[in-house]
Amino acid sequence: MSWLILLIAGLLEVVWAVGLKYTHGFTRLLPSLITIASMIISIVLLSFAMKTLPTGTAYAVWTGIGAVGAAIAGIVLLGESASLARIASLALIVVGIVGLKFSTH
Repeated sequence: MSWLILLIAGLLEVVWAVGLKYTHGFTRLLPSLITIASMIISIVLLSFAMKTLPTGTAYAVWTGIGAVGAAIAGIVLLGESASLARIASLALIVVGIVGLKFSTH
């Protein structure tokens, strides 16, 4: 159950990371509210997951999901580069996340 909670926390990190772009410096109300709510819920869920998962593993997976998800969202939503080097680098992060998942007791 902790891994599912951590996955949801990581996905919400993607929401708030991308949401920051749409807040325009927190000058737009609805995107700002969505971003702030996502931040709070993401961190609360991370703390729940850390009750049973090792801190370093949980935090690394949370930030990894956020980093990969934000980069993919940037490619899909914002027209950012999808170069081979960038995709390969994201794949390495995913391999690291999977490795942490399977190496945790």
